[in-house]
Amino acid sequence: MGLTGIQILKLLPKKNCKECGDPTCLAFAMKLAQGKAELAKCPYVSEEAKAELAEASAPPIRGVVLGTGDNQLKIGEELVLFRHDKTFVNAPAIAVLFKDSETDAAIDAKLKNFNDISFERVGYLLKAHLAAVKNDSGDAGKFTALVEKVKNATKKPIMIMSDNLDALAKGAALLKGLKAVVYCATEANLDKVVAIAKDNECSLVLKASIEKAEALTAKIVGAGVKDIILDTEARSAKAMFQDNVFIRRAALKQKNRNLGYPTIVFPCEMTTDPIKETVLAALAIAKYAGIIVISDAKPEILLPLGIQRLNIYTDPQRPMVVEQGIYPINNPDENSQVIVTTNFALTYFIVAAVVEASRVPTWLVIMDVEGMSVLTAWSAGKFVADAIAPFIKKSGISDKVKHREVIIPGYVAQISGELQEELGDEWQVVIGTREAADIPAFLKGRQGK
Repeated sequence: MGLTGIQILKLLPKKNCKECGDPTCLAFAMKLAQGKAELAKCPYVSEEAKAELAEASAPPIRGVVLGTGDNQLKIGEELVLFRHDKTFVNAPAIAVLFKDSETDAAIDAKLKNFNDISFERVGYLLKAHLAAVKNDSGDAGKFTALVEKVKNATKKPIMIMSDNLDALAKGAALLKGLKAVVYCATEANLDKVVAIAKDNECSLVLKASIEKAEALTAKIVGAGVKDIILDTEARSAKAMFQDNVFIRRAALKQKNRNLGYPTIVFPCEMTTDPIKETVLAALAIAKYAGIIVISDAKPEILLPLGIQRLNIYTDPQRPMVVEQGIYPINNPDENSQVIVTTNFALTYFIVAAVVEASRVPTWLVIMDVEGMSVLTAWSAGKFVADAIAPFIKKSGISDKVKHREVIIPGYVAQISGELQEELGDEWQVVIGTREAADIPAFLKGRQGK
């Protein structure tokens, strides 16, 4: 990480062939150094140079892939300390703990929550991502039975946790090829757990203090396992915060490859109070954890954590948007009112919420303006009459209502005349409210008109 454009240029063929899309190899090298181009675009780079550049340009924190298929996710591979510097990339996995000492009924209830509880927000599903199966009873048979049960009950990634290495090996064998996580390697059992992870194509958790982890990660990589997750043994808010910040800074600022791995934290082991556990998990989301293990995927825990995770890991340079289209609220029919607004997510959620609260059947027509708010889109020339008119005509709303009235936000009342002209006599433009809070009274006042 951190090669300059000149250093990269020395490894390129220097043909200036322009086949990469850049005028010179130097220009291409500069883009590579800035992370704005891919080495694969150069058709003449040697395999030796590829290997050297790949190693040198690898992210300071290794990315670890968990699971397979549609539920696969990646943790780690972050490049900045603060999201406003650039963006955070791979959101942490929220894991639910399943202990083999729990009753069948309790496990079944947790599995139902784990699989079924989710919330949709701006096109994203807020949900639990990883099942952590723990050999809490000490009984190897109960543990492997639970691993098998969870495996059959979900397609989501699984982490297996046991101090019994025979049980751990049997559990890992059941999950071979599924990119599971093995917990945990320690200084005492390192060679055996590394062998289990390697044989079963798993990533592994190294449980050690930061000081010991530096030496042990190098040993694990030397043994052939590169996908490592760090548990620094922190079991308090202060220790968790300090360790996660220290590791992130060591990887990014000091280029310490031996600490350049995602971390795992256990709010479920720090308290028995579900509210405190949620607060601790929220702290871990904000400060760099890669996996956060909670007791259960209950809605009151999962929703706030999911929203925080989404907000923090959304690129601050790209506005959150909703898809352009027609959104029915309160079961509208052919006589229901029509509101048009922008696809800025905050605008959509505020307007949709107050319209729903009004209980007035309404068609909410969302126009794609690249995620800008109403006033911003208007000032940028994107939410203006000659753009809105053709959008309304092509949106399909004409097929859903027999009237031809469209309500525009009060903040762009100045475009009403021009929009009326663009739409023609067939349509009537109605100026709506400036504030969302006034929408319910406005809609109720127009009912029956």
